[in-house]
Amino acid sequence: QVQLVESGGGLVQSGGSLRLSCAASGTIFSFNAMGWYRQAPGKGRDWVALLTHSGRTNYTNSVRGRFTISRGNAKNTVYLQMNSLNTEDTAVYYCTARFAGLGDYWGQGTQVTVSS
Repeated sequence: QVQLVESGGGLVQSGGSLRLSCAASGTIFSFNAMGWYRQAPGKGRDWVALLTHSGRTNYTNSVRGRFTISRGNAKNTVYLQMNSLNTEDTAVYYCTARFAGLGDYWGQGTQVTVSS
């Protein structure tokens, strides 16, 4: 059973930085794609960033230039470096991964709170 575990959330002041980590376990296969979504209080879950197995990245407009998704040295690990955080970035951040033949998986979420 594939499991995703996120870490790195917390409380930070506006303008600060955080780095989220996501590690997938339970499979010998490499991911097709990994990414991040977020859900702010009272809102739906929105896509934030994507990393494909080939290394292609993409970002939602509101975080482009501030957030960076990257591959970790460990297999099936990704990071989300978040800089210049503002209060609108406050949300629960979810890691997701797609494995060919296995489907899509989600982490349990990690809270990011940005104070003004």
